[in-house]
Amino acid sequence: MNNSSQRTLKIIIFLFAVAAAVNFWVIEPKKNSHKAIAGIRDPIQKEASGTAKWKEEGNNAYFRLLYSYDIEALVVHTHSYWGNTNAGDRLSPLDLGLAWGKVAEYNDRIDFHWSQSGRWLSWMVKDVAELKPVGGVEGVGKNVSNNHIIPENKTVERQVKRIRTGDHVRLKGYLVAIEGVQDNGSEFWWNSSTDRNDSGDGACEVFYVKEVTKLP
Repeated sequence: MNNSSQRTLKIIIFLFAVAAAVNFWVIEPKKNSHKAIAGIRDPIQKEASGTAKWKEEGNNAYFRLLYSYDIEALVVHTHSYWGNTNAGDRLSPLDLGLAWGKVAEYNDRIDFHWSQSGRWLSWMVKDVAELKPVGGVEGVGKNVSNNHIIPENKTVERQVKRIRTGDHVRLKGYLVAIEGVQDNGSEFWWNSSTDRNDSGDGACEVFYVKEVTKLP
């Protein structure tokens, strides 16, 4: 083999090695790439009174304001219901999984496998021992919530549409109890949880949002 052929072979081998290294770097998965934020305070709620109304394409709802609600949180998951035609999804077109406290702080070290469907927020870990830094299963329940977001108006709707998993947000508004009538004449009810320690069916926050702020 002459010198020119040897140089060509060396270049080919070098390029193949670089390509292999780049490919390995790109496809090698990280253990957990979720964002974490330390020091997020507990949500603030205060007793409230008053009412609000909603009407859209024959669907009507009456809100009773239960508590004012001010939450700063890490968004750990989102689930959209935009475009659905039933009254509940028109009223609340987005669910946000929100975390604060130790859950938000350890979200990058504990893979909670967050998921949402059917208006539920779920999580799963490989070993319950992983939850020791956040206070165990009970600690997770106290520092995360599933929020059925009801935008006050089109401006707020546009803002919540831009919220993504990993965002640091502050939302202000009211936890509400709802009585409604759908366009087919059937009635519906939807009551917010007002307790950060509950879980299971009925533990989600029905959140009438008036202000949205994205934080660093």
